[in-house]
Amino acid sequence: MNSLTPETLQKIKRLDLRARMVVRGFLQGLHTSPLQGFSVQFSEHRRYNRGDDPKLIDWLVYAKTDKHYVKRFEAETNLTGYLVMDLSRSMGFGEMHRMTKFEYATCLAAALTHLMTMQKDPVGLLTFADKLRAVLPARSRRGHLSDILAALTSMTPEGTTDLPKSLTQVAAMLRQHSLVMLFSDLLADPADVLTSLGQIRHAGHDVIVFHVMDEAEVQFPFQGPVEFEDPETGETVTVDATGFRDDYLGQLEAFRDTYRQGCHRMRVDYVPLDTGMPFDKALTEYLLQRQGRY
Repeated sequence: MNSLTPETLQKIKRLDLRARMVVRGFLQGLHTSPLQGFSVQFSEHRRYNRGDDPKLIDWLVYAKTDKHYVKRFEAETNLTGYLVMDLSRSMGFGEMHRMTKFEYATCLAAALTHLMTMQKDPVGLLTFADKLRAVLPARSRRGHLSDILAALTSMTPEGTTDLPKSLTQVAAMLRQHSLVMLFSDLLADPADVLTSLGQIRHAGHDVIVFHVMDEAEVQFPFQGPVEFEDPETGETVTVDATGFRDDYLGQLEAFRDTYRQGCHRMRVDYVPLDTGMPFDKALTEYLLQRQGRY
């Protein structure tokens, strides 16, 4: 799955080509993985369940998979998705020669849009920093993929963030049942963020949180005296990175675990990622989430 690595995709400048490479490599990988046949379910079929009319069994699929599937009805397959992108300045952080957090999130969002468009599912785009900003309504028409990719390509992370306020606005504006896909480094008070995510769940929406961090933020490879700068406030602090590393990694794990447990309680899918990870993990999580809805 070399085509799914950030290093490989970074050599390709066009976002549409990146998205297509990720999706093509991922779907090819399904055929040689424990998820073999899963793409069939994901596409147009679901497993036969006791009580289903046997006349609905697709025998051509049975011949290929040796498993019983039935055709989904239109109402079963349609899923409205919203990409919710964090545009705050901290998302622009990235170690040299690697994707920034925002570039990684954008590439992942583009691939998910491509997947949903293949399914003829409506996809919309919401962006935020200190408040909700650009909005592209969810559509499934031909050409909408290009609209979303153009919007993602034109965006630059800047300014401060108010994640809880922005998520509350998302909960208030979405009307029909949707899958909300949040892309953020979640640099806010977890209690406030989880409360806002709870409002989205209470409104009847499904949520996947893609917690995107830089690889250096996760591994903390620094040594000796290092000056760190807050990208949103400009404040700086100098620490002995060697002596600080264990404490930092412990706090990071606690930070992630707070989100992990809080999301689990609300039945929100939490996917911790870093900019060094191949994209197949996140895409697999998306397919598992979608399959679980039907």
